[in-house]
Amino acid sequence: MSNTIQEFKVVSDNCKYEEDAILSDYTYQTTVVENGNTIKPVETKMQFRTETKVGKVGVMLIGLGGNNGTTCVAGVLANKMGITWETKEGPKAANYFGSMLMASTAKLGSDAVTGNDIYSPVHKLLPMVHPNDIVWGGWDINDANLGDAMKRAQVLDYNLQQQLYPEMSKITPLPSAYFPDFIAANQCERANNILEGTKQEQMEVLRKNIVDFKADNALDKVILLWSANTERYAAIQEGINDTAENLLASIKSGESEVSASTVFATASILEGCMFINGSPQNTFVPGVIELAQQRNVMIAGDDFKSGQTKMKSVLVDFLVSAGIKPVSIVSYNHLGNNDGKNLSAPSQFRSKELSKSNVVDDMVASNSILFDEDEKPDHVVVIKYVPYVADSKRAMDEYTSEIFLGGKNTIVMHNTCEDSLLATPLIYDLVILGELCQRIQIKKETEEHFESFHPVMSLLSYMLKAPLVPQGAPVVNALFTQRCAIVNVIRACLGLAPENHMTLEHRLASSLYGTSS
Repeated sequence: MSNTIQEFKVVSDNCKYEEDAILSDYTYQTTVVENGNTIKPVETKMQFRTETKVGKVGVMLIGLGGNNGTTCVAGVLANKMGITWETKEGPKAANYFGSMLMASTAKLGSDAVTGNDIYSPVHKLLPMVHPNDIVWGGWDINDANLGDAMKRAQVLDYNLQQQLYPEMSKITPLPSAYFPDFIAANQCERANNILEGTKQEQMEVLRKNIVDFKADNALDKVILLWSANTERYAAIQEGINDTAENLLASIKSGESEVSASTVFATASILEGCMFINGSPQNTFVPGVIELAQQRNVMIAGDDFKSGQTKMKSVLVDFLVSAGIKPVSIVSYNHLGNNDGKNLSAPSQFRSKELSKSNVVDDMVASNSILFDEDEKPDHVVVIKYVPYVADSKRAMDEYTSEIFLGGKNTIVMHNTCEDSLLATPLIYDLVILGELCQRIQIKKETEEHFESFHPVMSLLSYMLKAPLVPQGAPVVNALFTQRCAIVNVIRACLGLAPENHMTLEHRLASSLYGTSS
């Protein structure tokens, strides 16, 4: 008997299946510390309501013709068409490996007879949109159709490209906003598919693009996702982008310190569409965040967490949790795709450096035995552009730690990352989870009405290097903590307790053998 089940039903007084929703009663248990040393358990009674109708979902990618954009659309087509292709290692078949939601499982419980753990694919826990059912479109500053852009990217095996080209070549990106001051000068040679007019006029075109895409494809929901070039950081300036009102006025007046990604985010929010930032720049200036809160439209970012940084969030969590003190972390990368070319400019590299450097902060702060207040490991990030390696990014890391009685421990890691093949499943996950979160509402026992998640969607942090969180909320970078949050929120929607890994049923003689001491 398999330990993974595809279909199930929760039988509990805490879970009720209605025609259009799943209702669950849930006791949220937390612990607070008062006066520095008084520990108090806190229970909050809640009700979750999850709409079960997924609807028809469309995704508009900014950077549709880039490596990630073409790989994203190609991956869905390959899966929908059931394509197999030949490589020098033998035949390969399309899959969704690398997607936490599509290709991993979560524990449901234990078998009543054998006691063995029973799992379910994560995407089967609640009704979720399937990537195959998503309608894809978007913008790019280059006018190449996606078939030619796929060839240019050199990400996919040649035989797979041949089979996909007829369908991919039918897709052409919409003209995009292009503000050359925010990206590397070396990108100008690609920019032949750009919008004209003022920033306000361009934003109005983007809004119309969204409206038309939704209507033309009979969509219930549209999500925008930035997978385009990393921009330099925008200066946060009073009167320019510090409030929603000032930001809208700045776009109207054509202020130079408003980036293309911020214009896209603003257009998305004004059209009521969730916006996800997959690059490291500060798209979400205070004015964008305020506008999202005013309109109650979800936003999430920043920067896909796919290779080196994902490993770092695992390894540092392990070291600190094991009582080992990392004192030096040196990370080197070289890559040859267009992302690497753009990052070869100092201002754009600085955006990436910031998103990569803060990933260890919460784990270090959790252990005052190892680290004094404000003490952090030395942390250096280097990125170089090497055209020959193309999309096959090399990442080399050295972790030096202090161990028992003054000893030193050094871990050196070499990671060859197929950059876009790691990032693309994150795009699927961000869209799937983001769409699901829009269908979940929560009501505290003391409240009369249900409420949605905060517009700043921190639950998507698992897929992002520099998680955006609501003001006053802690930033969590530890990978397994982020994953547990996703799974346990889904379990709460079913009225199930969080998975705590205590497994007392396997640790007590009375449970194992029917005896007691």
